[in-house]
Amino acid sequence: MKKILYVDMDNVIVDFASGVAKIPERLKIEYNGRLDEVPGIFSLMRPLSGAILSMEKLSQKYDTYVLSTAPWENASAWSDKNKWIRKYLGEIAYKRLILTHHKNLNFGDFLIDDRTANGAYLFKGEHIIFGSEKYPDWHSVCNYLL
Repeated sequence: MKKILYVDMDNVIVDFASGVAKIPERLKIEYNGRLDEVPGIFSLMRPLSGAILSMEKLSQKYDTYVLSTAPWENASAWSDKNKWIRKYLGEIAYKRLILTHHKNLNFGDFLIDDRTANGAYLFKGEHIIFGSEKYPDWHSVCNYLL
């Protein structure tokens, strides 16, 4: 039986800054401090370097799910995240997207997340903090998990 691995989206497999770079300056000003609420922003984002290949490799060894949070005030985020997963991860993430503000309610062995918010700090398995000194990139994460 494969171990369960959850992977966050924003700033883990998705390059959030790539979406911000594509929105008009007037929206950056209007949504200052809450850019994740810009309608459609999640549809503009590109994958983070190494993320897609790493997800492909990890999904061969682990029962892998994408575990993300969608801003409550941005209704398009929910569908845009689904479309992003379909576009960039396809079959390896088919029906494996979980959107929640309570990541700790998911049972599993590993969570790769760049933050401790939304219950990540209460996750019962091992929390791999992406972007940390120990796990600065996908290469270091895969070296550990594979």
